[in-house]
Amino acid sequence: MNLWQQYLRPRSILEAIQALSSSPGAAVPIAGGTDLLLDLQQGRHAPVHTLIDLTTIPELTQLELRQETLFIGAAVPLNRIARHPLVGGHAQALVEACDLVGGPQVRNVATLGGNVAHALPAADGTIALLALDAQAEIADSTGLRQVPLSDLFLGPGKSALKRGEELLVGFTLPLMEAQQASCFKRIMRPQGVALPIINLAVQLSRRKNTVEDIRIAVGPGAAIPWRAVDAEQALRGKSLDPASRDGGLEALLAHVGFRSSPLRASSEYRRHLVGSLFTDTLETAWNRAG
Repeated sequence: MNLWQQYLRPRSILEAIQALSSSPGAAVPIAGGTDLLLDLQQGRHAPVHTLIDLTTIPELTQLELRQETLFIGAAVPLNRIARHPLVGGHAQALVEACDLVGGPQVRNVATLGGNVAHALPAADGTIALLALDAQAEIADSTGLRQVPLSDLFLGPGKSALKRGEELLVGFTLPLMEAQQASCFKRIMRPQGVALPIINLAVQLSRRKNTVEDIRIAVGPGAAIPWRAVDAEQALRGKSLDPASRDGGLEALLAHVGFRSSPLRASSEYRRHLVGSLFTDTLETAWNRAG
């Protein structure tokens, strides 16, 4: 049985939008396909009439500086992101996140857009982008617009992108400044290519011995990718000493919504692990910023 009836390779964003809206049956974008094809094969995805290949659209495969931002196209493979000097210079947390997804074969074809569009609350690329203050670029029949990354999520596996109408084009990230840095770390089971039990990303700016500004993202901290804004507030303007670090962790634990998963870990185990992960990630970002 065919998994789809039609396979299109549009050459522009407009062609892709038109293909989405004019398909005689359900139409789904595809780039790496590392999740989508397995879901189709194993019956976890609704039947698809048309697959729309995004890898031939130039805008979706660009990785470049644009004025005061770094742009990463939604169809850029994770391995290219992890090895690109611009990403290494301005988004170290994203390098570390992309380098942990799957194995080398997966990273060679899987894309950042697919990682985000899958809308999982602990997706490595998504958690890194959230800490890095990324904006998403969305296309529809009226043109392009930018929205905060957090606006893309409705719940576990539920994207806010309008199926058949909207296309995720890419992401814009602010450029790193002096005494600013980021870090991503995760805890996973040791066997094989494992999914994260918990992951955490930090971006911070320091002025001498003070946390001038900070963003913290934790997965899975809620039903959607989650920022620990209370922990950020507890640390902002403070020196990074054990007392302020413990205060940040206490604020995180007071508001995080860890859930139990039969395949990953219980909520109690995640609460136990997050302390060491929080400390390690925070101190690495702090030292890099120095």
